[in-house]
Amino acid sequence: MSDPSADDPDGTQFTLLGPGSAAGPVDDDRLHDLYAYPAGLARCWVRGNAITSLDGGAATDGTSGGLGGAGDRRLFRVLRELADVIVVGAGTARAENYSGAQMTVTQRGNRQRRGQQEVPPIALVTRSGRLDHDLPVLTRTEVPPLVLTSESAAADAQAFVGGAAEVIACSAQDPAQVDPATALAVLADRGLRRVLCEGGPTLTGTFVEHGLLDELCLTTAPMLVGGAAPRIATGHGHVLTKLARRHLISDDEGYLYGRYVRVG
Repeated sequence: MSDPSADDPDGTQFTLLGPGSAAGPVDDDRLHDLYAYPAGLARCWVRGNAITSLDGGAATDGTSGGLGGAGDRRLFRVLRELADVIVVGAGTARAENYSGAQMTVTQRGNRQRRGQQEVPPIALVTRSGRLDHDLPVLTRTEVPPLVLTSESAAADAQAFVGGAAEVIACSAQDPAQVDPATALAVLADRGLRRVLCEGGPTLTGTFVEHGLLDELCLTTAPMLVGGAAPRIATGHGHVLTKLARRHLISDDEGYLYGRYVRVG
């Protein structure tokens, strides 16, 4: 997902689709209810957020920003507000020019009432631990990010970033790799159980392949991309994960917003 850094006061109108009395307009309170995490989590619940074109493309010119609209940006902010931590691959953070998460006064109050810290940290996943000094997520952030890296790279990465981030080794059997289950266990131990994964495709694919993606919030943009555009998830293995649709929302620009939860 792209990283809109400022609020856009837009007049987006969301409509919940479906039969019965539940269908109809969706205001901010209802939007928060529709996307609330499960209560009483004892482990991390991993929510993926992605956008795709009608023909399956997840990016234009290397980023997802060209696919988004006002409604997508509004939902992006809601999903970030609800999360304890925002997990993203370092390559995506670089390509999408990520900075730290920003919360309005209202969002901070909402988070305090839910028992969350006012601003969720960004957790960068990087096997190599190599980060640019001027990466905005390191230099333009209220909350220092977490760097989830391999055991082999952790010491050098911490020396490189200094006090700009906290580096955490998240390897299992292979000290040169980041083990996704270990990374989630680290987050859970810190009370960061409501996880929002914003990609990119490799990180999302890793969670899918290891059976660790609990749900997917998918925006479908009413446009075609063509060419060799990437998918929202890539990887070496092929798995079949059955999801059940929780709801489907539309807006006046023709975007569709679906929430799908893993079955079983």
